[in-house]
Amino acid sequence: MAARSIEVAEVEPGEPSWTDGATAYLDDTRSPADQVRALAVQSSLLAAGSLDPEILGRLGTRRGVARRYLALEGHRALCMNEAFLPRVALSMIDRASAGSVDSAEASLGLALGRGPVPDPPADFGVLRVRRAMDAIERTAAGTGGTGPPPRGVPDVLPEIEDEGDGDDGDDDAGHLGQLLSSPVGGGGSIGRLLKRLLSSTRQRGSDGPPGADAATHVGRARSRGTEGAVSTRALAVHDNDEPDGVPTPLTYPEWDVHRRRYRSDWCTVVESDPGPEALVSMPMPDGIAFRGPLSRLGTGLVACRRRPQGDDIDIDAAVQARVDALAGSPVDEDCYVETVRQRRDLSVQILLDVSGSSNEAGPAGRPVHEYQRVVAGSLTSALHDLGDRVALHAFNSQGRSSVRMIRVKSFDDPVDSIVAQRLGGLVPGAYTRLGAAIRHGASQVEHGGTSKRLLVVISDGFAYDHGYEGGYGEADARRALTEARRSGVGCLCLSVGAGVEAADLRRVFGTAAHASVGTPDQLTSLIGPLFRAALRSADARRRVFQRKERTRERLELERSAT
Repeated sequence: MAARSIEVAEVEPGEPSWTDGATAYLDDTRSPADQVRALAVQSSLLAAGSLDPEILGRLGTRRGVARRYLALEGHRALCMNEAFLPRVALSMIDRASAGSVDSAEASLGLALGRGPVPDPPADFGVLRVRRAMDAIERTAAGTGGTGPPPRGVPDVLPEIEDEGDGDDGDDDAGHLGQLLSSPVGGGGSIGRLLKRLLSSTRQRGSDGPPGADAATHVGRARSRGTEGAVSTRALAVHDNDEPDGVPTPLTYPEWDVHRRRYRSDWCTVVESDPGPEALVSMPMPDGIAFRGPLSRLGTGLVACRRRPQGDDIDIDAAVQARVDALAGSPVDEDCYVETVRQRRDLSVQILLDVSGSSNEAGPAGRPVHEYQRVVAGSLTSALHDLGDRVALHAFNSQGRSSVRMIRVKSFDDPVDSIVAQRLGGLVPGAYTRLGAAIRHGASQVEHGGTSKRLLVVISDGFAYDHGYEGGYGEADARRALTEARRSGVGCLCLSVGAGVEAADLRRVFGTAAHASVGTPDQLTSLIGPLFRAALRSADARRRVFQRKERTRERLELERSAT
């Protein structure tokens, strides 16, 4: 319902429900139906963008305005999220109130006015603006920022709402909601306790992530950067004198969380095919287990003619039927046009992490790379067999000037023995500059030729490279995922066989759909919901972002006219 992963925790008996964007707080003394309705409201507010930092900043600490805003925006968010609500929550929707506003900005405008607004229902809970803003600030501080942003840069930028999910320390183990509702992959308090008892969890240490050398500290030298939002499109350096077959490097920006600005043209990505010496024979995973859950995804609408029922009349069939009737011939009464979902309309770019940390043994004793390679191959085969456009690339890095993308399968390649040999010849090594790989993958999938686009990142979640570690690398990876979703590209991040804590993955992947499982078999029942959540989240975020852009353009035109 929230189009993201959130925790659920309890409040004191009798207190209203609320959320800070990372956790929904509910009164567990209420009936299960009441708790479901309260959770539906808080989740819908998150899915509809009702609690974006810009909105919260304008609400401030005025409780009366926050109550009026919640009364209006709650119904709009529920109506917008109606298709994903449980039945017990549908009765809360006041369609007249929901129809009076078309965006969070419109609800805020009415809340700031003096018109009459009824109080929100009890199931709507309350808005705790200050606590939500504190959670955002704590998240920004936890990603590596050790002080205030540079002079001239606002404290809360309009594009940082997706840079994390709030603090997720061990002090939340007493919350009943987290004990009973661990995130996908068993990352809740019970899961953490069992993993510690069994010593199966890989933890980040002070000496850097597994498979990497000693940490390289980020320099503090000042560098000029672009403040605010920048385009992350690749800036290709074309050289007409280059011989055929030489890969063309592409440059991408990188988010500097310490200075809260982009470093333009900071990373260089080179995409290349593996050489003949890197081909190793292996059977291509068939992906049969994934076909069923993925078969309903990415289907487009097709107008089918000469159907017994439909939403329009097939003129040609109707004329033919009339002619047959006048001629005394048997009449075919299938004279309608029916719109059905038949055409596949999905492009998927799969990125496989082949850095050195993936070569370490997971909790099951086998290298993490083997599990992740099986999942990458299975997804590629299943999507290709279903008729989707799918590409598979492996990636690692050796500093910002050498981010390597190894082409295993492009969108137009068949799944044949060459693809299997390329997949089998992948050898883990070097480091993981996640942000650059995600930006390149997102730019590639936009050329897939379909309306639905998805980026699947298969990684153990350790963002590490020279000058790219800790909070700096995690913040850049989250920012890259946010950029992709704002452009309409769904993002799904999978960790298979690594035994990584859910809190560690959340720091890297933020609110993008992500899951951690022990073996590929455990993904069979999860892959369908995860794909749907990723596509839905990207579509909702793109609509919100476009609406903000239109509002901003309208305000600029009004200012220029006056």
